[in-house]
Amino acid sequence: MQSLITATRRASLACAISVALFAPGLAAAQTASDAAQDQRIQQLESEVSALKDMVLNQQSQLADARSRLEAATVPGNTPLKGPGVQGSGAIVTAPPAQASPALGAGAPPRAPIQNTAIVAGGDSHFSYGGFIKLDMMSTYTSDGAIADSTPGRLFYFPAATPVDAGPGKSYTDFHAQFSRIWFGVDRVTDAGDKLKGYVEFDFFGGGNSNVGNEKFSNGYPPTLRHAYVQWNHWLAGQTWTNAMDLGSLPETVDFVGIVDGTLFARQAQIRYSTGNWSFSLENPQTWYQDGSPTQVSSGENNVPDVTARWTTKGNWGHFSVAGLARQLRTADDSTAGYALSVAGSFKLSDTDLLQYTVSGGPGLGRYIGFGLIPDAYIEQDGRLKAQDGYAGFAAWRHNWTGNLRSTLAYSAAYISTDESAVGQLATERTQSWRVNLIYSPFPRLDVGAELSWAKRQLANDAEGELNRLQTTVKYTF
Repeated sequence: MQSLITATRRASLACAISVALFAPGLAAAQTASDAAQDQRIQQLESEVSALKDMVLNQQSQLADARSRLEAATVPGNTPLKGPGVQGSGAIVTAPPAQASPALGAGAPPRAPIQNTAIVAGGDSHFSYGGFIKLDMMSTYTSDGAIADSTPGRLFYFPAATPVDAGPGKSYTDFHAQFSRIWFGVDRVTDAGDKLKGYVEFDFFGGGNSNVGNEKFSNGYPPTLRHAYVQWNHWLAGQTWTNAMDLGSLPETVDFVGIVDGTLFARQAQIRYSTGNWSFSLENPQTWYQDGSPTQVSSGENNVPDVTARWTTKGNWGHFSVAGLARQLRTADDSTAGYALSVAGSFKLSDTDLLQYTVSGGPGLGRYIGFGLIPDAYIEQDGRLKAQDGYAGFAAWRHNWTGNLRSTLAYSAAYISTDESAVGQLATERTQSWRVNLIYSPFPRLDVGAELSWAKRQLANDAEGELNRLQTTVKYTF
């Protein structure tokens, strides 16, 4: 019995010693585990905080992009402001004080299709747009045919109207070559500098015979229209000439419509704008006549074309004056050319708008009517002389309802032709009328029809006429 008691006491003592020896180790192990867990928790909290900062930064960028896009979709504006950016329903957007042609005066802004801009990286914002346009036209010419697969079959080209070229002809053409797409990127630096890049293409390609054909594929190559960069007050690249007033151009179903009377040139340049003024140095080129109506390109210019334009705007519309000075040069001689252009728009009422341009001077030349007027010609004594030319148009737009409108336009050009130097078959004057009706059943979708009449007259008084019915379906995105 005594031995049992002694054994029990020894066992209890062994257990107590074991607990005394191992308990501190267990406690130390537990303490190490807790410390590791605390460290992991702190690491997770740090990662969560970093993710939160990243999300907040992204939300800030998206909010900024959204505000920029919403500002861009106000009628009369575009996602990127610049000489080439175009909108629905017109060749160019109307002045900011005007309502959208498709919506009419006083209509609410269009809702944007895309609520956020695409972020190209950092503080740069990428955007894109364009339109899909189907043109369907039936044409009659009184004095011969316009050759197939040439520009005159796709849109009004004054110099292409046949005169004394045979019996009257009629033909029908469908195409979508004036559909276009543009891409842009803009950013504002931390120092407040504004930078923009813009590139635009259509599929005209110089006419049907360039690459595509109408036999089975109707495939046409992209054609560069605009490619420029802007930073603050400067622009460098290819775009509309600074002498051209985009806000004065009326809405037509035809590609341009009032071609006879408008300045129209896209070319490489460097431009500086400040306040109401803009100045540019632009690509020079001389097209002249040497003993015949055919225009010859010299490629001899060594001084850029110089332009200056002043513009003022208000709730009443806008007004601009532009001047052009040029060197006209061939391999054998050179002279100077000058021109002046006055253009603008005037709001007649909430539903009526007058748009106009008047231009003239010796040296106006290729800037008018797709090169209708030559820059110069060789006189009988062999000297180069700047060609006098004058052109203009007037257009009246009326909004019948919020989504139905019409434009009535007249345009004309006159060339002071020297018959003794260039012959009696040179073009002396052209003119055209057009009236259209355009309906927008949905925002950004335009369906329109246009009747037009045009006449070209030669120096010998021979004339040829063109009559055309053109319809279109156009979706702007």
